[in-house]
Amino acid sequence: MVGFEIGAVPFNPDGWGPPDATTGSVALPNQPSNVPFAPFSRSDRLGRIADWSRTLSNRPGHNAKLNPADSAFDFSGDDSFATLAGDEDSSFRLVDTTAKSHHHGQNRPRFNPRWRFNPHHQRSQLPQRRDEEVEARKREAEKERARRDRLYNLNRSGTNAGQRRESAVFKSSVDILPEWNMLDQIPFSTFSKLSFSVPEPEDLLICGGLEFYDRSFDRITPRSDRRLERFKNRNFFKITTTDDPVIRRLANEDKATVFATDAILSTLMCAPRSVYSWDIVVQRVGNKLFFDKRDGSQLDLLSVHETSQEPLPDVKEDINSAYSLSVEAAYINQNFSQQVLIRDGNKLTFEEPNPFAAEGEEVASVAYRYRRWKLDDDVHLVARCEVHSVVEVNNQRSFLTLNALNEFDSKYSGIDWRQKLETQRGAVLATELKNNANKLAKWTAQALLSSADMMKLGYVSRVHPRDHFNHVILVVVGYKPRDFAAQINLNTSNMWGIVKSIVDLCMKLSEGKYVLVKDPMKPQVRIYEVPPDAFENDYMEEPLPEEEQVQPPEEDAEGGEANETTNDAEDKEASTVAA
Repeated sequence: MVGFEIGAVPFNPDGWGPPDATTGSVALPNQPSNVPFAPFSRSDRLGRIADWSRTLSNRPGHNAKLNPADSAFDFSGDDSFATLAGDEDSSFRLVDTTAKSHHHGQNRPRFNPRWRFNPHHQRSQLPQRRDEEVEARKREAEKERARRDRLYNLNRSGTNAGQRRESAVFKSSVDILPEWNMLDQIPFSTFSKLSFSVPEPEDLLICGGLEFYDRSFDRITPRSDRRLERFKNRNFFKITTTDDPVIRRLANEDKATVFATDAILSTLMCAPRSVYSWDIVVQRVGNKLFFDKRDGSQLDLLSVHETSQEPLPDVKEDINSAYSLSVEAAYINQNFSQQVLIRDGNKLTFEEPNPFAAEGEEVASVAYRYRRWKLDDDVHLVARCEVHSVVEVNNQRSFLTLNALNEFDSKYSGIDWRQKLETQRGAVLATELKNNANKLAKWTAQALLSSADMMKLGYVSRVHPRDHFNHVILVVVGYKPRDFAAQINLNTSNMWGIVKSIVDLCMKLSEGKYVLVKDPMKPQVRIYEVPPDAFENDYMEEPLPEEEQVQPPEEDAEGGEANETTNDAEDKEASTVAA
């Protein structure tokens, strides 16, 4: 075997290390000379004594981070590079996002992926491929979309409550008092799994009178729009369940065990689509169950942009705040439902007159259908359902429901109705389904409950974005309720499954008064037990005083802005909605 000889290892009896050259038996070599010395303190971060791989790590795409302080000596061959290495990475970008002149033609310079930053060249001299420009724009759009989503989620989750712009929108619809006892909370995720089929309902009674629909409104276009009229002398009624004399009479006759209205049932049926808070009062009297709304409840108004990702202004005095828009939407909806009728005195009357109107009082065109559904062998449900008009074609009468969508500012929706309704009506409807999913679903549910043959939707817009008193009707479109429900993915079996589950839950409660409250921040509904005298002194919140309202500019006949003075009587009338 080939071996090697190990030299003698000197022994130092006085301590560590080799023995002293002056006293020991081993002579040490001379100390090296001309070696640079780099002083350092204990707080300095020590790196490599010499970085021989500096030139290798400078290749484009290499993941090594360059830091001149990582090595005491640089053997890269270029002393000036060490001072530029730190600035190079901060200035280098694979895609140049600065403004530059665009090159056209076939001889356009191509981007070299091995190009490195040179401080002697201007960045604007670097051309960019068209596909990279497209990708850069896509990335910027994704960043902006992600920013909006983060803002929306913060507003929805309440994690940044101090900076939420729509904090007033997401307040609870009713003040939860300390003495209330919470019995249960139901997440909306459980509602999506419910399903229940009910047989066809039967009409117990029809009250009121209907005027005929004016079919000339079907031919309205944005170019031939019509001004929205104001109906000051017609009264609208929003009577709750227990205050309805017909329902009281039916309850005394034991016609059913559960009583409600179409507005309350549609709120329950479309609860998973709701964002704003709402509440429904439940009263258990004997073996009967009554679903009521409070005086001044949000159910009397119409939500606007409830499911939109863009938050509405939080200032209540702003004409585009959630509360101001809900009042404006209710005002538009009521006036639209009366303007599209033939007002020649010809009416379709039913068995009984309007149960809420005094004798000789002028009321809006409406018919109340008191209908009964069988939920099981022991439970029947009676609901008061509304239809707003009737149309006669080939001696065949059809019931209609009339509702209006309103445009207040195209900057919020991102689409201008006057430009898109004629050419891209489907896009306008898709935008409304995105921003007002709950409102449209509730209108559809009410049309299905009343068995209306057609639901008419009017597109009503402001004359001027800052004028919330004057409006024009741009288009009126008709839909069959069942077809429209399928289009918006509204499942009737799921709707009745939600109602059946709520009824079964409330039937297990003892006699007393309860309230269902949609949580303002979470997709769930809570059940509270409340005192018997709760909500008896609640009234609708008064509109803003006239001197505190934002007064929009008036417009003349040509549509231009005129003076800013408005008729005080008309302004006051326009800002109030009959409860």
